[in-house]
Amino acid sequence: MSYWFNAPGMRFRAPLGSTSGARGLSSTLLVPKIFMGVNAIPERGGGIVRYIAPLCSKKRAFIVCDKNVGNLAARVSTSLKNGQFKTQVWDKAEPEVPLENVHECAQAMTAFEPDLIVAVGGGSVMDLAKAAWILYERPDITDLKKLSPAVSLELRKKAYLLAVPTTSGTGSECTSASVLTDMEGHRKVPIASRELVPDFAAIDPTFTMGMPPKLTAGTGLDALAHAMDNVMSPASNDITDALALKAIELVFKYLPRAYHNPRDREARYKMHVAATTAGIAFGNGSCALTHSLGHALGKVFNIHHGVAVGMFIPATLQFYSPVTDKYLDVCKALDIRDKDENKSLSNLVGKVRELLQELDLPLDLKGLGITRQQLEDNLDKLVIDSIEDPDTFGTPRPITEEQCQQMFRYAYEGRDIDF
Repeated sequence: MSYWFNAPGMRFRAPLGSTSGARGLSSTLLVPKIFMGVNAIPERGGGIVRYIAPLCSKKRAFIVCDKNVGNLAARVSTSLKNGQFKTQVWDKAEPEVPLENVHECAQAMTAFEPDLIVAVGGGSVMDLAKAAWILYERPDITDLKKLSPAVSLELRKKAYLLAVPTTSGTGSECTSASVLTDMEGHRKVPIASRELVPDFAAIDPTFTMGMPPKLTAGTGLDALAHAMDNVMSPASNDITDALALKAIELVFKYLPRAYHNPRDREARYKMHVAATTAGIAFGNGSCALTHSLGHALGKVFNIHHGVAVGMFIPATLQFYSPVTDKYLDVCKALDIRDKDENKSLSNLVGKVRELLQELDLPLDLKGLGITRQQLEDNLDKLVIDSIEDPDTFGTPRPITEEQCQQMFRYAYEGRDIDF
């Protein structure tokens, strides 16, 4: 199967382009216009709608969602209608964003001809809206699997994009990435372009109040993995580090509260801010091995994305430590730094594991219900999909296939990384 990230030239250039030296020559900070608070999208209109309306001459809004958030999509639709928009709600978004679902959404989008696309939902919905937006603006693009980040998409000739997250984790409301699923190839297909950063994001904690505890835990761990990886990656910079470190503080303080008390409005708001802040950080910096390993594990064993990536945070911190001491910045932010660097790392790994336990999650892969035989039967695919995943470009320490095998086997038992 041919994917853009397997092209030899891309695999050679992308890691070089992610180094601090290359990014120090020239880099950008891409962020949507963000509206935050419990009245970010008032039902009577105004707010963000009043800001967007003058930019849209046709005032036709196509709302992408799934059937689980129909009431929230209706709330957004009402606000837009009060701003003189004509709306259409398309609620056929599927989890994990199959490529076929993208084409179905793009066809409906094309028939409606919007000048505003609105994604109301979790990461999958926002990723779907981004990918369908590409096909709506560029019907000449037929194979998203081969769409290189180097290609100019020339978006916004037809529509702007507004993202309204209903979960606090992916940060897709402010990133340049869209993670799709190739059902035929049984793997995740991340696509990326600077042009995919939404124009607007509405961060309203009331949109997350109905999240069940398990989803709260999974999405919160996703935000933590984004921030941790960004700090450790050479693709980060001073601005993304500051954002990521603040996101890490917020997650450790407020995720347990949101998990144990789903109606805690302050915790919901702070986790929403944490997810967006981490999204800005890794969207302008990078993710790394937590997501490479988590993408592979989640797809093979049908494990929630946030749980899958969160499980690998302790292991990747230990794996990175021989080549970078940036974990000390995280320790300082959490007030757990010790004079002994090894003790500091141990404190940080222990704190992450304590968080997993507080969220009623296991510390190893066998605790997820995976048998040893299942792991061994799928190990070759897990390794190949992890090594080839484009998030591997951002790792501070390159990983070999043999090390990747060891990583999965150690993770199965919850062992500390010693290689």
